[in-house]
Order: sequence, then structure tokens, then C-alpha cells
Amino acid sequence: MNANRLLNWGAPIAVGVLFIVAWHVVVQAFGISKFVLPPPASVLQTLIADWELLSSSLLITLKVTFGAFFLAVLIGTTIAFLFVQSRAVEASLFPYAVLLQVTPIVAIAPLIIIWVKHPLTALVVCATIVALFPIISNTILGLRSVNQGLLNLFRMNKASRWQTLVKLRIPSAAPYFFGGLRISSGLALIGAVVAEFVAGTGGTSAGLAYQILQAGYQINIPRLFAALLLITVTGVALFLLMVFLSKLALGDWHESEVTRDV
Repeated sequence: MNANRLLNWGAPIAVGVLFIVAWHVVVQAFGISKFVLPPPASVLQTLIADWELLSSSLLITLKVTFGAFFLAVLIGTTIAFLFVQSRAVEASLFPYAVLLQVTPIVAIAPLIIIWVKHPLTALVVCATIVALFPIISNTILGLRSVNQGLLNLFRMNKASRWQTLVKLRIPSAAPYFFGGLRISSGLALIGAVVAEFVAGTGGTSAGLAYQILQAGYQINIPRLFAALLLITVTGVALFLLMVFLSKLALGDWHESEVTRDV
């Protein structure tokens, strides 16, 4: 078990360190200007120097991300439960959920920003649309992926639809649901950043995407990389948080988590 944990944590860290070292060596060896590709030390220095500005922007992006993620989970699970309870409802509405997923957010974001007058709310709506489909699809798949023998046993004992849902379908769907959370959390962040790019919001609603745009206009490439680094770290942190929640919920009983420690 310790060897597995060392591999799971040590290998990615080692690759990351090698990447940073290679980045530094390439910049120094070829004399690349910091206005084209800043060295890692310059990015770190800028991150520390501009932390007050970047951290306030990070909070704005996090508000949009968590707001969108919460709405995606709430709406997505509700829709999934409705679809599973009625084949007619699923057949009628699921194609529109797919249509919403395949529509590029950059195409409809300007309309949402026009229709929704409050900038922060508009960004949350855009990010929610991006993050919604994985929750719907994964939860539906989980609710339908029940053991047929257990389902027949519930029917033989004349279990109600509600009892079957709560005692059989929901526990069976839990691993799929948490898999959807891992995807959706990252998509919520991506949706927030893309929506900020499209909106180009400034002032008190300026998120990290706005700082990237401003840094590009000002040719402040180290700040641009620092903002990108914060977005990347945030995405990794969200994924690890979902992994932790999955482990917390499934670690004591479901084979998808128990077998990881073997």
C-alpha cells in the first residue's frame, strides 16, 4: 500500500520537477526573452509580487466555478432521477441535453450575457451549461447499471419504486456519480474562464481570465503565466477534492475504491 501511494504521488511530482527544470534549461540555453517565454523563477516572482491582484481575481473565478458546479450537480441529478423514472421523459428531453452539450459555449455566451444583466450571474449560467451534461449522463448510467438479480429480488418482494431507487439504484450509481463530479468540477472551471474571456468583464468582477487578457494586451507575459498557473493549480485542487470525496463516500465498501489500496 505504501508503495502504491509513493507511486501515485511521487511519479507525478517527479515529472513536474523534470518539466520545470527542462523549461528553465531551454530558456537559458536559447536566450529566450521573458516577453516570449519567461523562466519559472520569473513566473514565481511575479506570482508573489502580484499576489494581491491575482488572488482577488482568483476569488471571483472560484465564485463562478463553485456556483456553476453547485447548480450543475443540483440540476443534473434532478434531471437524471426524472429520466430514470420515466422512459417517455428521457426519450423526449435527453436529445436536448445532448444538444446543449455540443453547442459551443463561446457561441451562446454573448446572448446569455445580454439576456442576464448581472455579470456574475451570467458567468455562472454559462459555466453551469458547460458542467451540466457529465452529471446527467453519468448519473443516468449509474442509476441504470444495477445488478439484474438484485433488481428481480426487489420486484419479487414487491418493493416500491421509491424503495428501489433509494436502496438499490442510488448506491449502485454512487461511483458513476462521483466520476461525473470529477469531470464536471473541471468543466465548471473551464466554463468560468471561457465565459470571462467572452464577457471581458473588468472592475470588481475581473476574474483570472480578465487578468490574462490584460497581461496579453500589456505584454506582461510573466503575469499571464502566473494567472495560468493559478488556474491550473485550481483545476488540480478541484480534481483532488472530488477524489477525496469519492474516497470518503465509497472507500469503506465499494470495490472501485477498496481495490486501490490493495
